[in-house]
Amino acid sequence: MSTGADSAREGPRIIVLCIGNPQRGDDAAGRAVAHALRALRVDVDIIEEEGEATRVLARLEGADAAYIVDACVSGATPGEIRRFDVGTGPLPRAAFGASTHGFGLAEALELARALGAFPSRCIVYAIEGETFDIGASMSPAVAAAVDTVALRLRADILGK
Repeated sequence: MSTGADSAREGPRIIVLCIGNPQRGDDAAGRAVAHALRALRVDVDIIEEEGEATRVLARLEGADAAYIVDACVSGATPGEIRRFDVGTGPLPRAAFGASTHGFGLAEALELARALGAFPSRCIVYAIEGETFDIGASMSPAVAAAVDTVALRLRADILGK
């Protein structure tokens, strides 16, 4: 899903890839950030995915800059936000922890890098999750982090 912006927009192609499963508690964080970012009317392609590796790879193709938002499980405090610039090196697996999507985001990004499909700028925002049960609601700590990440993304994209 995009913002509906004109596909003939001039300039670099910037995407925000928001990953998550809206039916699995805090795993919905990335998708919730997509909704919050759309409300801020940032003129970029905002894409929602469940995190399947081949879909992530396909979305990165042709992007000049990619901002990726996903929930993570690393043992940090629920709702903690971390920002990783992975344009120059891999996503730190120890900091990012396990993926809720099987083949993890770190592996998908490194595969994109190896295939030459990696954007020149790639930033990952990770929101520490607490509950990932099917049918669960997003925890209050993660829900509070959603708007903060959307505002940080907006500033990052606009260079402010």
